[in-house]
Amino acid sequence: MGDIHRTTEAVPRADDSEALARYRAVRRATEALIRSLTPEDMQVQSMPDASPTKWHLAHVSWFFETFLLTPHLTGYRVFDPRFGYLFNSYYEAVGARQPRPERGLMTRPSFDDVMAYRAHVDAGMARLLAGGAGPHADLLDLGLAHEQQHQELILMDILHLFAGSPLQPAYAPPKGVPQTEPAPAAWIGFEGGLVEIGHAGPGFAFDNETPRHKVWLEPFRLADRLVTNGEWLAFMADGGYGRPEFWLSDGWARVQAEGWRAPLYWREGEDGWTEMTLRGPRPVNPAAPVSHVSYFEADAYAAWAGARLPTEAEWEHAAAHAWHDGEFLTSGRLTAQPAPAGEGLRQMYGDLWEWTRSAYAPYPGFKPAKGAVGEYNGKFMAGQFVLRGGACVTPGGHVRASYRNFFYPHQRWMFSGVRLARDGVRDVAEDDSFEADVVAGLSRPRKTIPPKYFYDAEGSRLFEAITALAEYYPTRTELALLRSAAGEIAAEIPDGAALVEFGSGASLKTRIVLDAAPQVAVYAPIDISASALEGAAKAIRADYPKLAVAPLCEDFTRALELPVAAAGRPVVGFFPGSTIGNFTPQEAQAFLAGARRLLGDGAAFLVGIDLKKDAATLVAAYDDALGVTAAFNKNLLARINRELGGDFDLDAFAHRAVWNDAESRIEMHLMSLKDQAVGVAGRTFRFAAGETLHTENSYKFTVEGFGELAAAAGWRLERWWASAHPAFAMVLLRA
Repeated sequence: MGDIHRTTEAVPRADDSEALARYRAVRRATEALIRSLTPEDMQVQSMPDASPTKWHLAHVSWFFETFLLTPHLTGYRVFDPRFGYLFNSYYEAVGARQPRPERGLMTRPSFDDVMAYRAHVDAGMARLLAGGAGPHADLLDLGLAHEQQHQELILMDILHLFAGSPLQPAYAPPKGVPQTEPAPAAWIGFEGGLVEIGHAGPGFAFDNETPRHKVWLEPFRLADRLVTNGEWLAFMADGGYGRPEFWLSDGWARVQAEGWRAPLYWREGEDGWTEMTLRGPRPVNPAAPVSHVSYFEADAYAAWAGARLPTEAEWEHAAAHAWHDGEFLTSGRLTAQPAPAGEGLRQMYGDLWEWTRSAYAPYPGFKPAKGAVGEYNGKFMAGQFVLRGGACVTPGGHVRASYRNFFYPHQRWMFSGVRLARDGVRDVAEDDSFEADVVAGLSRPRKTIPPKYFYDAEGSRLFEAITALAEYYPTRTELALLRSAAGEIAAEIPDGAALVEFGSGASLKTRIVLDAAPQVAVYAPIDISASALEGAAKAIRADYPKLAVAPLCEDFTRALELPVAAAGRPVVGFFPGSTIGNFTPQEAQAFLAGARRLLGDGAAFLVGIDLKKDAATLVAAYDDALGVTAAFNKNLLARINRELGGDFDLDAFAHRAVWNDAESRIEMHLMSLKDQAVGVAGRTFRFAAGETLHTENSYKFTVEGFGELAAAAGWRLERWWASAHPAFAMVLLRA
């Protein structure tokens, strides 16, 4: 936000009789911010980009004195002629000034002198506005908006100062924050086309928001909420700060030069990550949006997530569809909050300023205002990027859809966060996103959706319940098999090996292997769910403190590179649960070939496979008497409704489990009970009565048949362990 001074054309405003009341309200709000600060707190400048609180208090008064009182109030006496030098910011036309990096050297004037200066200016403004703002209305609006910006800057700068103190003092008392993990981000689509952006009035706006103009937008999508700390932890766990392929060149140079490995105010301790906030240090809340990240970090995260940052035109166009209320300074929370429950775009206003990929540049037809107040914008429209939406330290009512904040791409001390964007039109075969896969699957003549999308929070809970059912044998059978063969399996794992698990889940089976094989040096789980991955990694770290844990947040069917911690070590892959049975034979062969490339020459691969058995046992395992599997299957429709704006009637579909002997697989379907039309992601799909949505296959194998499948992908079946009825096997493949 810098020291932003702008002007605007005359626009309709509130009755002039309210001018003095508005002025006093803003001035009181500024002074309310310093009640918990000492004069010593307000003296220090923590870095060149920040300013002492005492300087802010004086500078905003200097603005009113310089641009309103001196030229327009007859008989006004300047409080101290030296203050023009001390508290000017960027105005070359007004005269020389104290260099910005040296503002903290000004022990004089004292804090009391600065407050006396404010009182002197307030008395002058009361006389000037006694009869209303009149011809000074534009400058008054500008001055009040300018002081509100400095209210935010005071809090930004105090947080940076306190974060650098060994005492880590709190600006305000602690306050609880919701810990509930928000639902996975959904994507809201916009058609684009020729749209208008920029301030349209009536009401005040800075000149950089004008003139209003037309912009062509291609179809695009925005995430419905901000990126969370939990998702950022997954980025970090995947080596995000150490992988140059995600970073812009200047950003990577900054990471290397300054040793970035987490957001600005994060610190890692024995109990995990903490974050310095205006309410003091506290544990990082996975549900809250990640804050205090630079443009370089935001862009790198977006690249890692397979997305991008929105343009400012996309953001402004989308903001017309969003709630205008949010967590601003007036809420008193002082920290960004987890996304509220609901549908559509959330957190567009308040909580955190949102980086866009748009360079801060003039709009077509922009002309700086005449005189000193027009200096700032034109000469600073280079090298910075635009942020939108406001933050939890932005005064309420200060921002609007067209408001353009801006910072340099390396800066991090502002309250900045990340909202992801994606192009709206692309080849869905190249897009593994939920929306693209669902739309593609429902568009097929035989409707289908990949089973990997079963596992949202509710789906994961239901699956855990399924594993405890009497009919569902695979989990308990495989656990028993692993326990009985653990010693022999461990003997196949070399000293110092990296154990790479495809799909971490609850890691219960992994623990059996780790307990039997203490020679494992690195555990590298791969999972598409950032929250599940972080939870599993955290639990393993806690129980195996000597084990290096290097998670990789990725679709394990597409992972291209192991974590750095596994480099140079013997590698053993681990893929329990007969999850490979969810693939078609062609997909299974492709997965095995990809796993061979990922794990490397000489690697071993332990794979759990469910063996063929009688149809009655198989059908019962996937259609239990209590209906838990049916609820698990239908939860996929509930997730589509929640995340993709679907309108599936869950009662209009029935769960079906069928043994397909010709294909050697159990199939799960959701059968439509009537002719119906269903909306998903802005499209309509029709179901005939009796038509099914195919949600899962579970192929069953013979050991010999699986060996042939593996051989076609470059593996050799070396040995296996099998249970009695119900038959299950763990096979050892060698590259």
